[in-house]
Amino acid sequence: MVYPEIHLFGTEDADTLAAAAEPLDGPLIAALGEVARAADAWLVPGSVCERGENGEFFNTAIVFAPDGRIMASYRKIFPWRPFEKYTPGHSFVTVDIPDVGRLGLSICYDAWFPEVSRHLAWMGADMIVNVVKTTTEDRSQELVLARANSIVNQVFTVSVNCAGPVGKGRSILVDPEGAVLQEASGAAPDVLYQHIDFGAVAAVRERGTAGTNRMWDQFGPSDRPIELPLYQGRIDPQHWSPSNRHPN
Repeated sequence: MVYPEIHLFGTEDADTLAAAAEPLDGPLIAALGEVARAADAWLVPGSVCERGENGEFFNTAIVFAPDGRIMASYRKIFPWRPFEKYTPGHSFVTVDIPDVGRLGLSICYDAWFPEVSRHLAWMGADMIVNVVKTTTEDRSQELVLARANSIVNQVFTVSVNCAGPVGKGRSILVDPEGAVLQEASGAAPDVLYQHIDFGAVAAVRERGTAGTNRMWDQFGPSDRPIELPLYQGRIDPQHWSPSNRHPN
């Protein structure tokens, strides 16, 4: 079960959100763990306001196992500046769902930075879970981004946005070739349900998107590294493919 970004807090006021922040061993997180336990389900309860060890104020997505344990937490790397006052996170996070597949975590504005989805896919994510609280008119662009990020990385993407009257709704689930599997029709509250075969990721990468495009097989063993001045790094053909799934 996946819910939207910061939907439990009922406000966008930065001071109110900061006052509500607590460590991941706080009472709200414990209560959410009990919700997962009671439902006997994997739970991504949107994101929460986390207070870091040194007073930082993070926007953090959490994954709970059916027994209520925290299996992963991810701090939003790209707060929506200048409007959001969160401390940026600095680590990509994936989590394995036994006998199902691997999820990569992102939050709202992260979807606008292709480096996030690319790294999560490289780390072996079969699905990118993007929890969202979009109250502005750019939800239409975010739907395009969900499909684009799925297409160029050959992964599932689920983008779960707050419904009205707070958000613009239109949550969406996209397959590894960019086809829309489910989409909420508007801003009204809705529930999307879909059985997902994560084996479709490997199948698409093997046959190619639309039967032709195999981007993760782009490089050969004799290809030279490509310098990336923006990142002060490079693409190394020897480490390009996620075919050997990378650890969390």
